[in-house]
Amino acid sequence: MTYVAGDAPPPGSCIFCDRPKASDARENLVVHTAADTVVMLNRFPYNPGHLLVAPRSHVADLGALGASDFAALMERLRDAAAILKRELRPDAMNVGLNLGRVAGAGIDAHLHWHIVPRWDGDTNFMPVTAATKVIPQHLHETWDKLAPHFR
Repeated sequence: MTYVAGDAPPPGSCIFCDRPKASDARENLVVHTAADTVVMLNRFPYNPGHLLVAPRSHVADLGALGASDFAALMERLRDAAAILKRELRPDAMNVGLNLGRVAGAGIDAHLHWHIVPRWDGDTNFMPVTAATKVIPQHLHETWDKLAPHFR
């Protein structure tokens, strides 16, 4: 309900630009920052460990990323997937990018990739009957497990 009924962010704000600058990385779910990339837990995850990997550059179009920024982003995406695989041991992962609001981007002004760990049987009756997803691990527990591996 926080996602559905929550207040819209202030105009001009961006979680991928603002949260890496905040003093409390854990509270802001930022597991890693580098000069060119940021990795965050999704506050409204599909599954535990649902990561968002974004460039530090505030761009919405793939063509606006320079070659070095794109290469750094792909390296970080690969690293994040390896950490999830090692630490959470999913059976598989969905990795995706939604370009534009119509394509499903909740934050369409800043490119970001989703990495969603998947386990056999991770769907259940709750999304079908109650439009609710049960997440068996608190976001801060997931942060505690993953953040040290990005250092």
